[in-house]
Amino acid sequence: MSRFAYLRDRLFLLATTAYALNQFVFKPLTRSPFLHGHFNDLLLIPAALPVTLWLQRLAGLRKNDLPPSWTEMGMHLAVWSLICEVVGPFWLHHGTADVWDALAYGVGGVAACLWWQRAARKNPLCRP
Repeated sequence: MSRFAYLRDRLFLLATTAYALNQFVFKPLTRSPFLHGHFNDLLLIPAALPVTLWLQRLAGLRKNDLPPSWTEMGMHLAVWSLICEVVGPFWLHHGTADVWDALAYGVGGVAACLWWQRAARKNPLCRP
């Protein structure tokens, strides 16, 4: 059976590399509003969901090693959007509430889930 690679997943590795390059190389060298404002937001789900699911698996909260499902992605998207765009800015007075950030999280999440579900469609042993 094909298992989700979690921290060795290609999309996770690509997203974390892109995040680091943008944060430490491209943003200091450019004035691009997209690179400064929303590029890293697109990477939230592909970079953070594998880590979260791996920790949930270690804790026994996740019972399988299948690629992230649409439901898992959607639940995490909702929770992270609430934390980053409501709780942080309004209750903790940290950060700025921006609906465009939440939209970027969603776009990145949909793209990531399409990528991860591609493996499940190609490999019948990788289905629940």
